[in-house]
Amino acid sequence: MEESSSDQHISGLAVLDYIGFKLTSATPEGVHGTFVVSRNSCQPFGVLHGGVSAFIAEAVASMGAQIASKWERVAGIELNINHLRAVPLGHRVTVDALPLLVGRRIQVWEVKLWAPPASSSSSSSDSSSDPSSTNSSVIAVSRVTLVVGLPNASKGAHFKDVVAARAKL
Repeated sequence: MEESSSDQHISGLAVLDYIGFKLTSATPEGVHGTFVVSRNSCQPFGVLHGGVSAFIAEAVASMGAQIASKWERVAGIELNINHLRAVPLGHRVTVDALPLLVGRRIQVWEVKLWAPPASSSSSSSDSSSDPSSTNSSVIAVSRVTLVVGLPNASKGAHFKDVVAARAKL
């Protein structure tokens, strides 16, 4: 499914595209993706910007919450993130979001960002899909609380199709 630039803007995925984030799977049981730290996602000091990590955490948790709620409208009401270590320009980051609570009105998701150690030679060419089975370590951990079942605005009605196409649902 091809999206127009206005579709991307409305769906909220344009920033993910800008940093090169690739969604690898999205189900009610978890959302997973990857990106390489680039100039579009780093601080002037050449490391991943914490605001980008926070944005990704809320974005993937929101996708998961929408899927888990059978496409009801959701909104983040609390975001907590701990940045545990820096990731330099050129290194691959893997993102895993898993539900901790899927309730009728509230969902809580845990999001972990993983990367190889900065001194490792693993960078953008490392394409391992399971960071826990490699020498990768958690670089940020987040908990996102979302409210479910908000009134549905017509603007976001096609978001299901956009996410489904990207996640190959």
